[in-house]
Amino acid sequence: MSSKDLSKQIITLVGGEDNVNSVFHCATRLRFKLKDSRKADKAALEKTPGVITVVENSGQFQVVIGNNVSQVFEQIMKETSLQDAEKSGKADESSESTSVLGKAVDIISSIFSPILGALAGAGILKGLLALILSLEWINAASGTYLVLNAASDSVFYFLPVFLAVTAARKFKANQFVSIAVAGALVYPAVITAVSAPDPLSFLGIPVVLINYSSSVIPIILAVWVQSYIEKWFRSFIHESVRNILVPMFALLIVIPLTFLAFGPVGSLISDGLASGYTWLYNLSPLVAGAIAGAFWQVFVIFGVHWGFVPVMLSNIATLGYDTMLPILTAAVLSQAGAVFGVFLKSKNPQLKALSGSSTLAAVFGITEPTIYGVTLKLKKPFIYACISGAIGGAIIAIGGAKAISFSLPGLLALPTYFGDGFSWVVIGIVVAFVLAVILVYLFGFDDPAVPAEEAPGPVAASSPSLIDKETVASPLTGTLMPLEALPDEAFASGAMGQGIVIEPDSGRLTSPVKGTVTTVFPTGHAIGITSESGAELLIHVGVNTVKLKGKHFDKRVQEGDKVEQGQLLLEFDVAAIREAGFVTATPVIVTNSANYLDVLKTTEAKVQNGDLLLTIIN
Repeated sequence: MSSKDLSKQIITLVGGEDNVNSVFHCATRLRFKLKDSRKADKAALEKTPGVITVVENSGQFQVVIGNNVSQVFEQIMKETSLQDAEKSGKADESSESTSVLGKAVDIISSIFSPILGALAGAGILKGLLALILSLEWINAASGTYLVLNAASDSVFYFLPVFLAVTAARKFKANQFVSIAVAGALVYPAVITAVSAPDPLSFLGIPVVLINYSSSVIPIILAVWVQSYIEKWFRSFIHESVRNILVPMFALLIVIPLTFLAFGPVGSLISDGLASGYTWLYNLSPLVAGAIAGAFWQVFVIFGVHWGFVPVMLSNIATLGYDTMLPILTAAVLSQAGAVFGVFLKSKNPQLKALSGSSTLAAVFGITEPTIYGVTLKLKKPFIYACISGAIGGAIIAIGGAKAISFSLPGLLALPTYFGDGFSWVVIGIVVAFVLAVILVYLFGFDDPAVPAEEAPGPVAASSPSLIDKETVASPLTGTLMPLEALPDEAFASGAMGQGIVIEPDSGRLTSPVKGTVTTVFPTGHAIGITSESGAELLIHVGVNTVKLKGKHFDKRVQEGDKVEQGQLLLEFDVAAIREAGFVTATPVIVTNSANYLDVLKTTEAKVQNGDLLLTIIN
């Protein structure tokens, strides 16, 4: 299908031009903001030749095309009256028709997703420290414990400060003013005054002091109001003194309001969420566990799982524990079991390979590649996983297991569940995993047929020349990760092709092959190269870095340039991109890997520019 025909087909299947609020594109996908996503025919789009997959995320309807996305986008611009939302500055605007729930989920995900890694890592460390302490391997009065406890607890104690940064980015407020507001909430003198017997007042108004360390909602409310206050003052204060007076007035107004209003109100909301969840859980732990275990991955598919993160954090902050996280581990392990069952049962080599790699990712809590790439597409394995997750979750809930700190549900989170009910957690996740494997293996699924041209045939032992290979050098210096670990399901699922991910140590990106530069995205964050032998490679720096609009990227080549292996293609500022809140993990993908027998990855943990990275078997 030509780019012109494909563009017409896509516009028709997203509901027509009248259903599109805005559209722009990144290196691999068209990103639509639709007026009514129900009018889009997602199933038909995914079956359209030229469309790799369709992803709905953060209010965007994303149609993954691949390297020729720019040509398809150009045709859309020619054939319609739509404008490039990236150039017009409307790429991040929310549709007016977005539901209240959708907007709430978008806000929560934007605020919490950048810090989930730090929260999960600190939570696991906190659980391990509690385990070590209970085994009396360390003395609570020792300096070693003091340092390790500070390392594990600082993220949670200063959680308002972390949330101030991400909330300021979301609400477009001054980050440093937001951090100052959060700093006031956990200011040592304020924390001390909480336990003091004498009441405090501000200008004669009584102040209800609360310990805001580990709190969630008060700082989010404060930064939201701060964004409007700053906008109002900027509208009339002269630019010569704007950078001084606007922060001053914001601090002068927001911090007292936080102590007088936002803090107490936010604390009441947090207490209400924790109490409400505890009440429902205590009505019937078995039913609560079964429902959470069965439907958690359904919530993940629709993105509404973000709404539970503040509840979990509120439970830990107010109750000292959370009972939801252990239950959700059963839901995660059931998906791992289902995809492992697919691995054992399938006769399709590509599905078998994808299932094997997805199993490992799912065991450690990364289920998006499993869901989007395997179980949901096959339908029956996803249903078997939900059933297994319900049974495992009910077992864990009956045992009364608790998480003492936040973590991402998975095997790595087990130390955070140590204590009463821990044995029930182990039983519940084993049941969830094993039962899902058995259900998938016994009752099966519609296994995709192996195309005749891909069916393996005999290769004469005396004809080694029939097998040819091409090597791909590393374009970066850094640490290697499996593709499944990338927080972008379009890449992680393998839908874009086989490859590997590099977490860069530096921003010097060189050509992995001798060939021709076929794509240089205008923002510089992605480059496509075709080798002399025909291998098509895509190097995509980071995740969603298209939103930087070229900032921190310096292109050194243009489309059509002939390049040698090792030639400098791009330089980028790794530290600045990370400080802007973006993941810098860089996938190197063989986008036409379906044309080859296999793509082998190096077994090294780290690589330098020019080291062997991939071997393409013809």
